[in-house]
Amino acid sequence: MLEALTLTIGYAEEPVLREVSLSVERGRFVGVVGPNGSGKTTLVRALSRVLPPLDGRVLLDGIDIYQMRADAVARRLAVVSQDNAVYFEFPVREVVLMGRAPYLSRFGIERPRDYEIAGECMELTHTTMLADRPITALSGGERQRCMIARALAQRPDVLLLDEPTAHLDINHQIEILDLTRSLTAERGLATVVVMHDLNLASQYCDHMVMLARGRVFASGTPAEVVTEERIRAAYGTDVQVRRHPATGRPYVTLLSRLPIPAPATRKTKVHLICGAGTGVQLMRRLRELGFALSVGVVNVADSDQVEAEAMDLQRVEEAPFSPISDEAHQRNSDLARSADVVVVTGMPFGRGNLRNLQAAGRALGTGRQVLLIDDPPIPGRDFTDGEAIALQAQLVNAGAELCGDEAGVVARLERMR
Repeated sequence: MLEALTLTIGYAEEPVLREVSLSVERGRFVGVVGPNGSGKTTLVRALSRVLPPLDGRVLLDGIDIYQMRADAVARRLAVVSQDNAVYFEFPVREVVLMGRAPYLSRFGIERPRDYEIAGECMELTHTTMLADRPITALSGGERQRCMIARALAQRPDVLLLDEPTAHLDINHQIEILDLTRSLTAERGLATVVVMHDLNLASQYCDHMVMLARGRVFASGTPAEVVTEERIRAAYGTDVQVRRHPATGRPYVTLLSRLPIPAPATRKTKVHLICGAGTGVQLMRRLRELGFALSVGVVNVADSDQVEAEAMDLQRVEEAPFSPISDEAHQRNSDLARSADVVVVTGMPFGRGNLRNLQAAGRALGTGRQVLLIDDPPIPGRDFTDGEAIALQAQLVNAGAELCGDEAGVVARLERMR
């Protein structure tokens, strides 16, 4: 559908990208990634007939787009650019109708069919309820959906998106990417999307092109492109790349360049029982305060496990989404009994991790101090038909201390040497 053949692209005869080639077929979602200044937007401009290449060709179904009439290209190829600022208070319906311009004569007016197509595109992008509102009054996510509706009104075969999720919160990022990914599949579009977020690109794209230092640095599936070695070479930073436990696709964890916190300076040893991301901030805070710290049981790829590994803490690990095994339970219990204080975070409890409470009970039975964070209160995070509630109550009756939140735990621990 869309091909770039050994493009050299630049400004004032000064190349920014050299010998870039890519091919996008119908129904494919292709991501372009790379560091700032690597030429991602420049590539989109060349692909959209805005910036003629210094060398090479851009083909649309085998025809050079720079040899085609502008309106003919606009009927086949639509662009949603980074800067979608609209400074006039056009109603959303009028903005979407602008997508029908390639089908009108110079002084032509919209026909009933144009309004019908614009309405269909607003339905697809869930913007129908915004039709009479001025575009200037919309949120970033709403405006982006309207611009996608305008692009779809062109009835394109190719959709080019230049950082469509820039400046949007994570909810709107997912909304926009879900929308464009599903439209690509349903309408058989050939879609190219420029993205900064490697994790989003990895989860949504069929194919990825990584630009760096003026060329295609890597090209292939997300698993082939999103690797620690390639990211280090292209971006100049160290990361951890793991497989997402739900999708199997790679995801990137950033590693701080700051020095690892100083080793333990306090005599009190703390064992942190956590999960589902509830222990990350507490790990950092306790390490900053100089406590010797161990962690368990954490599932591999959970954010608690990633943080514990990054801090090189002693820990007990379990496979992703797996219940706590006998071996992991025993190791967790041993670490808890070897600590002075055991802290249990306000994690959700299911059948698979009830043993975390049991490990705390074993430590309590050998005289260890146990602090239970009850934020949020356990009835809202017990998915075991009351077993977790009963176990926590037993711990409290046996002498465990119930703390309201993490701040209460930190305040309690700060008084210890």
